[in-house]
Amino acid sequence: MTFFNSEYECKMDAKGRLVLPAKIKASLPESASNELVIRRGFDQCLILYPMVEFNKLFSKIAGLSEFNEENRKLQRNFFRGSSTVELDGNGRLLIPKPMQEYANLEKEIMVIGMGNRVEIWNPELYEKQLIEDPVEFSDLAKKYLDE
Repeated sequence: MTFFNSEYECKMDAKGRLVLPAKIKASLPESASNELVIRRGFDQCLILYPMVEFNKLFSKIAGLSEFNEENRKLQRNFFRGSSTVELDGNGRLLIPKPMQEYANLEKEIMVIGMGNRVEIWNPELYEKQLIEDPVEFSDLAKKYLDE
């Protein structure tokens, strides 16, 4: 089972290549080879999936009825923001230019393990997403996790 966690400060080179942190690479499923899927996130970040995890999502979205307007809109926007990428021999992936622009990525990058996926953020935008108040964090956890 795939499990990514933690946050990592990384750098993207001038060509748009990102070296995945060793712990992220080590958590990739063996069957994944070097092929991953990167897509635009709902927030202003990118999401990286091992192919096996993306295929689960793909099946759900592709299986929606094309005869429903909302379904078509979801499918169109989901798939237009997805691209297959491969890790090179040095463990780098090339982030497509339009995706770099969407996520406002520059040299400094945050890579965040999110269980079955990895988020790629501009550090300043990522900081704005974090909850600093422990009470707010506790209340949110209680809302969704307290039974």
